[in-house]
Amino acid sequence: AAPLKDAKLMDVKLGQLPSWLAMRDFTPGGIVRAVRRGEGRAGISSPQGQNVRLSINPFPVQVWPSHISVILLAQSTQGDLQKLGCACLASQRFSFSKAEDDDEEVSLGTLSSRFSGRQFYHKSSPYFRELRLQEEGPEQPWPRRRRNSPYWFFLRCKALIKQDRLAEALELFEVQMLKEERVWPQESNYTVLMGGCGRVGYVKKAFKLYNDMKKRGLIPTDATYTALFNACAESPWKDSGLQSALKLRQQLKSKNQELNLITYHALLKVCARCSDLRMCFDVLKEIVHKGHAVQTETFSFLLMGCIKDSENGFRYALQVWNQMTRLGIKGDTATYNLMLRAARDCGIGDLVLASQVLLGPTEEKPPQLRLGPGERKGKARSQKKGAGSTAVVHLDVEAMEKQLFPEISVQPEQRMKQQNKDVNQAEAEPVPAGLASDHVAHSGPGALMRIDPSETEQEQASLRPSLPFCKPPNLLDTKMPEAAVVSLGTVATPSDRLALMGGVEGFLNKMKEDSAEPNIKTFTLLAELVEAQSPSESSLLATLDEHKVKVDVTFFNTLIRKKSKQGDLEGAKGLLPALAKRGIAPNLQTFCNLALACRREKDGLQLLSDLKRSGVTPNKYIYSTLISAAVKQLDYGYLIEILRDMRNNQVPPNEVIISQLEFAAQYPPDFDRYKSKSRYVEKIDGFRGYYYRWLKVMAGEETPHPWEKYRTAKRSGNENKEEEVQGQDQHGQK
Repeated sequence: AAPLKDAKLMDVKLGQLPSWLAMRDFTPGGIVRAVRRGEGRAGISSPQGQNVRLSINPFPVQVWPSHISVILLAQSTQGDLQKLGCACLASQRFSFSKAEDDDEEVSLGTLSSRFSGRQFYHKSSPYFRELRLQEEGPEQPWPRRRRNSPYWFFLRCKALIKQDRLAEALELFEVQMLKEERVWPQESNYTVLMGGCGRVGYVKKAFKLYNDMKKRGLIPTDATYTALFNACAESPWKDSGLQSALKLRQQLKSKNQELNLITYHALLKVCARCSDLRMCFDVLKEIVHKGHAVQTETFSFLLMGCIKDSENGFRYALQVWNQMTRLGIKGDTATYNLMLRAARDCGIGDLVLASQVLLGPTEEKPPQLRLGPGERKGKARSQKKGAGSTAVVHLDVEAMEKQLFPEISVQPEQRMKQQNKDVNQAEAEPVPAGLASDHVAHSGPGALMRIDPSETEQEQASLRPSLPFCKPPNLLDTKMPEAAVVSLGTVATPSDRLALMGGVEGFLNKMKEDSAEPNIKTFTLLAELVEAQSPSESSLLATLDEHKVKVDVTFFNTLIRKKSKQGDLEGAKGLLPALAKRGIAPNLQTFCNLALACRREKDGLQLLSDLKRSGVTPNKYIYSTLISAAVKQLDYGYLIEILRDMRNNQVPPNEVIISQLEFAAQYPPDFDRYKSKSRYVEKIDGFRGYYYRWLKVMAGEETPHPWEKYRTAKRSGNENKEEEVQGQDQHGQK
């Protein structure tokens, strides 16, 4: 064993440490002698008077504790620094050679010299470690993948939704963002996806994203609630969408959540599409109570609720329009289009009640305007800013609701007496001699005009020949002179209801007064409303060119459909050259409208032959239209030819076609085949035999789920079964 004086620090035991420190010489002379001993051991000598250049290894070397004092005290002179470097290198080489050549017997406490040395320290620079990796080999560490930010995912999902690629946007969010890159989402990421789901009516996915958003602790905004209400409004199952919207509304009320006007408009849209007009007024009361100013868009959603009522919707729409104009709000293009839809799809209801409400004197109507406290200053400001489409006064919703839904119902006999009383009262007024029979004249469909008795006899004589064709009043115009109309006459057809709005010319002039530009949708609705084979229908194309509106194939399809419904196949085909003259190619909807007029087998087979020569394969809608025409004519030979053509073209039938054919295959309900023989029943038997053989070789088309193309991954069978049951329940309720 080495003496304690020459032992190293790692070989000294804990009890011997004070004695070992006392034996060391830490004086400057002792330090110099220790450096010389190190040079002698390594056999290194530094010539005097020459500068020694040391090649320092970038990695830290092993420095023994006995040399720490040398490092601290040998920084005074350059010569001592050179000796210090030589001593450090010598001590490093000596320690490794001693560990390799030590053949002595290993005993307890003698392993420290072999295993105590370290190659680098934890506080070494990353730059030195990089150099070491480069020296060891050419392998480089894997490059780190750049993580995208939540805002990048927001912009990407927004772009995909605009391109109608909602499924890809959902997959980008759920797979790449959350699972692969593990990026923590923000509120905007959820809101943009809920908005996309709302546009297509994907209610279940929208509320699933909403619940996931709340679980992550994100705070929803008004845009989030607007997207959820819009999803409920666009849902293919209206009852389910209405229940979801009402549940969400109740949750927001319990939280005292204040909504803005845009969110209230989305809620109004739900009530208009999924419920009725009365629920719309409940939401309108809340809007006015919260202090929001009603706008043109607010009345647009009320008009949607009016269209929901097919019996009285047109009267409701005219009353809502009158309230809007009395508030000083001008209609826009969308509002005028909704009025045309109301005239097309809805009736006016009871004529006596409609005459009282629409034609009554202005002073009898309850005031609908109420200025709130401090509203006059706001009104002056808004007039300076030019805000003409926003009402600065409050709407008396309760009075308006009472006017639309009168509590006292008049009996039918009383209504007839009231109508006769109005006509008799108009006839009993004093008129000049010879004009008593012309005092009340029909102004056209839907109204009875009253002539002013103060007119001179010459003026009345000049108007007498044209009394049966007087221009009807425009009920959209609030400036209509009082007592101009006695009562409403027969308003049975859409053209009659259009006449009450001034006809084509008066309607377009009213739009011009309100600075509302008609679009192609406006003219398409007018084409459906005008009377067939009338001058207005003939001049509709010229009027469309006058307003510089670009015509599309849908407009011509509407005209073709009107003529086909009348059975005028040649007139419908005569519009095809006008279609080609404007450079518009017909689509499958065009041929489907032509199929409405193919009531004979010859015409239907000719249409199918023309489609085949044109390289167009008929779809299920064209075949369904031809089958409907054949069933109405009870032409079973025509039906068999249509089914044979469907088989040749391999067009699978859908549920509508199957229901039509099942109805055609039924026997008459009161027929007894054992009592008498009928050729009609023989034709049914022949059709039934071919139809059942046809069903065995034709593959039916399954109706796809409305949300199938938006699903991102396969889900469990329970979820699919739940949605299918939900859809069947909703269809059963309808």
